[in-house]
Amino acid sequence: MRPLRLLAAVTGSPRLLAAAPRTGTAPVHVPPDSLSGAGGTAPAPGRPSSRTRLRAWAELLRVSALFTVPGDALAGAAATGRRPGRGTALAVGASLCLYEAGMALNDWADREEDAVDRPHRPIPSGSVAPGAALAAAGALTAAGLALAARAGRPALAVASGLAATVWAYDLRLKHTRLGPAAMASARALDLLLGATATAGAASAAPAPAGTHAAPGPAGTHAAPGPAGAHPPSAALPAALALGAHTYAVTAVSRHEVQGGSTAAPLAALAGVAGLGAAALRGRPAHGEPSPAPATGTLLLPAFVTAYLRTAAVPLLHAVLNPSPPLTRRAVGGGIRAMIPLQATLAARAGSPLVGLAAMGLVPLARALSRKVSPT
Repeated sequence: MRPLRLLAAVTGSPRLLAAAPRTGTAPVHVPPDSLSGAGGTAPAPGRPSSRTRLRAWAELLRVSALFTVPGDALAGAAATGRRPGRGTALAVGASLCLYEAGMALNDWADREEDAVDRPHRPIPSGSVAPGAALAAAGALTAAGLALAARAGRPALAVASGLAATVWAYDLRLKHTRLGPAAMASARALDLLLGATATAGAASAAPAPAGTHAAPGPAGTHAAPGPAGAHPPSAALPAALALGAHTYAVTAVSRHEVQGGSTAAPLAALAGVAGLGAAALRGRPAHGEPSPAPATGTLLLPAFVTAYLRTAAVPLLHAVLNPSPPLTRRAVGGGIRAMIPLQATLAARAGSPLVGLAAMGLVPLARALSRKVSPT
């Protein structure tokens, strides 16, 4: 052993150990945060630094996947033929809270399983206490429902169904045959939340003076919407498409720890190809408005291409080699592909600029996913 490493081993100095040249033995990893605390002194044993705790919570909540959430509400708003407004913003806030509640609850429910399969996760590693994760899930669920309530009773009803589905999935349905269907339902409900909140906020707004508006809920009058405005039910085709994609990705995610499944990524690949082909059809599905002829014609193929490239390529790799790393990469690609899919749905509903706004989240999601895994 070289003198510097011998001195480090005797004194137990992490600084000397980090500075010592490596030998043929296994390298020793010293986390950067453990080298110094405030003022350059070592932190107290057993008390991780604020940066370490923040990173642990970011991993618990999978913050890199957050950028896939706002597009649900945007696509839902586009399906109603209305511009995003106050109700859409409330739906985005509610969706973010409920999504993060599901992430925290997921790790709390899987804490014993993760202790065996993924001991590096925040709860089994001791970075986040189980009680804190469960409390965060409850608080985020309450916050999401409160935000949805401000968009009206219909939005609260949809958000309540979404919250119930999230909790049922994490606590009961995840490891059953109904798991992928429950996750797909949650994502479809999230898009419908955006449609309901957008239409509900517009209906609750007082009609401008001198205009005639039909009675709305709770004695209010519906504000005159743009030409071609639709009820929230018009978002059902888009919700089903997003749900189908989510079902496929969830089915693949069941094999991301052990790998070995070719059937799941192959079925998901076929589903992704089918969704892409359906989006490029000349005529929208029944109940969908026609896309804008100019910008929609230009942007829709670009969005579909981005969707297929993000989702299909890693799925193909997982089909050819169903190893755990490639399966996890396929799941991560499927999660990130939700953004171009949302943009596709918005453009197909006649709001290509809304889709373009959703696509602006892609670089942020990609950059953050390099630091915090979305799976």
